[in-house]
Amino acid sequence: VEARAPQTPTVPPFALEPTAGELSSAPRPFAPAPHTGAAPVEAPPEGNGLALPHVHARRVDHLARAQGLRELGDLSGAMTELRRALHDAPGDTDTLAQLARTARLAGDTGLALDAYARLGQVEPTDAGALVQQARLLVSQGRFAEAVPVGEEALLRDPEDPEVYQVLGRAHLGANELASAILRFQQAVHLDPEHGHALNNLGFAYLRASDNARAVEVLTQAAGLLPHVAYVQNNLGVACERLGRLEEARAAYAAATRLSPRYVQARINADRVA
Repeated sequence: VEARAPQTPTVPPFALEPTAGELSSAPRPFAPAPHTGAAPVEAPPEGNGLALPHVHARRVDHLARAQGLRELGDLSGAMTELRRALHDAPGDTDTLAQLARTARLAGDTGLALDAYARLGQVEPTDAGALVQQARLLVSQGRFAEAVPVGEEALLRDPEDPEVYQVLGRAHLGANELASAILRFQQAVHLDPEHGHALNNLGFAYLRASDNARAVEVLTQAAGLLPHVAYVQNNLGVACERLGRLEEARAAYAAATRLSPRYVQARINADRVA
């Protein structure tokens, strides 16, 4: 059984776990900030700096302003206020974390990456910001840049399965299958019930044509994530490659039932019908 369906040769019949699902929510329409009196005198940011220089006649709570603007759906205004807050307190971790999250929601990946990188510098023993930074780099297809960020996160927290997850994604994107499989195996070793890590490991096995192992781990992933369509589809591909057509049909049927608009699962199901 070929790895690609003949009807759509450019679309692989199996799917990797989405990298940044939280980005699927589109930002709400812009809402102007309420007029608050005298406007601050503001200088343009220098280079790629996160802080936005400004002066005020009186002290302003930029974090509170940012929260209000975010609730109104004005993500751009919220980011401006957060950058002003960073000018007042350059190393404030809460402000940096909020800026990174808000920039991701607004689709400003560059600003989010800068904020996560700065947060990783301010918190030199914490791996969380680096994991998020690496995930964003992977979502941008910048796999070679994601690997050293993930490796630094690994040095900080070698017991976090998410570190191995993102490293596996980076290596897989760079077509370094052996390294990807190793990292996904390490993630599963640390968290044997991590369904997404099992799915990604199965995906890597499929890419490496190790179909027997793919069936084994994807069966576990499907049991842990019974409502995730792409896991069922991946399991169907693995079973189909081994000639276990009844199991493949059942998995493809489950995938199309869970996600009726899952085109590739329908193509796969039609092929083995």
